[in-house]
Amino acid sequence: MRGFSKAIITGNLTRDPELRNTPNGASVCSFSVAVNRTYRDASGEQKEDVSFIDCSAWGKLGEMIAQYAKKGTGVLVSGRLDQRSWEDKATGTKRSRVEIVVEDFNFTGAARDNSGSPSSFGAASAADDAASDMPDDIPDGEIDLSDVPF
Repeated sequence: MRGFSKAIITGNLTRDPELRNTPNGASVCSFSVAVNRTYRDASGEQKEDVSFIDCSAWGKLGEMIAQYAKKGTGVLVSGRLDQRSWEDKATGTKRSRVEIVVEDFNFTGAARDNSGSPSSFGAASAADDAASDMPDDIPDGEIDLSDVPF
């Protein structure tokens, strides 16, 4: 049986995104999202809990996040969960981390551009890379459903 992994979170970036390149030239952006949760304890008192979720975005999606997002930016992230394991060279201890490999990304609030004026952001996804390969000569107007082959 084949497994399935999907995570969707919304929160604020805990630090500025870090963009780096792998030895083969692929770009990857790493960032962390703080996700708040409010609940009532057994005595009825309202409590707040925060989880910090590590995320990584590859390619153009990661480059866009690194360019436009900063600490405190509100985001909605969806992607697959991935577990990485390694051995700490200093102590010899085995370590692991679960993170979200970002597939879709939305800015959830207004942000400020370099001029200080508000600008709004839309959605971005790994599929946007493929959309940039679409031809520019598609005519505007309604689609004639009789042309659809199915």
